[in-house]
Amino acid sequence: MIRLTKLTGFMGAEIDGVDLSRPISSDLRTALQNALNDHHVIILRDQKLSREQHKNVTAIFGSLMKLPYVEPLPDDDYIIAVLKETEEQGTGVFGGEWHSDFSFLKNPPAGSILYAHEVPTVGGDTLWASQAAAFTSLPEQLKEFVTGRYAIHVGAPYGIKHAPPIDAQANASIRMARNNPEADREIQHPAVVTDLKTGRKSLFLNPIYTTRFEDMSALDSADILQEIYRHATRPDFSCRHQWKIGDVVIWNNRTCLHYATNDYDGSRRLLHRTTFTGAPPS
Repeated sequence: MIRLTKLTGFMGAEIDGVDLSRPISSDLRTALQNALNDHHVIILRDQKLSREQHKNVTAIFGSLMKLPYVEPLPDDDYIIAVLKETEEQGTGVFGGEWHSDFSFLKNPPAGSILYAHEVPTVGGDTLWASQAAAFTSLPEQLKEFVTGRYAIHVGAPYGIKHAPPIDAQANASIRMARNNPEADREIQHPAVVTDLKTGRKSLFLNPIYTTRFEDMSALDSADILQEIYRHATRPDFSCRHQWKIGDVVIWNNRTCLHYATNDYDGSRRLLHRTTFTGAPPS
């Protein structure tokens, strides 16, 4: 029997009574899709998945997507090892800032799945913030400002113009293509997107990839963006997950920001990640 427990008032749910390694019925498929639509982030614990099973679960939510700029497993183009080794200390961490994954692509990921293989005793948590709740509660003046407006996104960590300092970059265990001029291309997306399944509106702006509003300079956009980010990442709209081996976490990349904490130097952490696509943001 499937049991769903909400994690916070605005987002997140834990689902019990499901073994994702077994064949997935049409009823279970629909239940998982609905849970993700309703809660933005869903967590299933104590799973034991092969790579193929991990990808089969991903396909419930959309077509598998190969991510650019990040090297996948040597023998599987659809799975990325999100890894930090014990000896990697005093460096940045992959995803260590509030962001929406690869929002600088013409069609960014619709969502992703992380499956925990090795985790620290403490630390290495991941946080998500509901951008639907953030938009709904945005002060009216800001809500009017962003509605109908477009923003510019750039692949800063992978490009040249906006590359982060060396000491802030993610550790060497995740091989990334940096200094790629293609990542400096400006891509335009609505500042507020509408979910095609639910009609829900969400902010679609983030500190890593959004550089400005399309009708404004970066300088003129900066204060407004910072005010929005302060609101959009409030704890009120967020949930925090403490990883255990066997955890599977699925999230909607269009309705959430997420953040990987970097508080486990000296411990090894390995998650496998898949990504699924959908219609472009609109």
